[in-house]
Amino acid sequence: MLANLISVALGGALGASARYLTNVGVFRWAGPGFPLATIIVNVLGSFLMGVLVVALARKDGNALAPFLMTGVLGGFTTFSAFSLDTLTLFERGEVGLAGLYAGLSVALSLTAIVAGVYAARMVLA
Repeated sequence: MLANLISVALGGALGASARYLTNVGVFRWAGPGFPLATIIVNVLGSFLMGVLVVALARKDGNALAPFLMTGVLGGFTTFSAFSLDTLTLFERGEVGLAGLYAGLSVALSLTAIVAGVYAARMVLA
């Protein structure tokens, strides 16, 4: 139990650091306004989750799941930030943009996890 907890904590630190660096990079590239970094992180995290679900199951790597899935990807993906970004857009009066952002985030993340599962199944067949 303690080993898994430490594994999750270390993975979470790596994932949160990667999220922070993604936010900084996207902000420098695209500027403020639309929360593009959060969408990128959530879609990429969903894709990687799909890949890991298949890869770890096929390679008997479930012992790595706490570190990779709960830790790294849990620290990387940002659905709490997604919720705050949506509310912020809504409270600024940008109701349509808030709806677009929420819809794109959910649709693209679901598409990405399906793509990740299928990609991993094809590669690891």
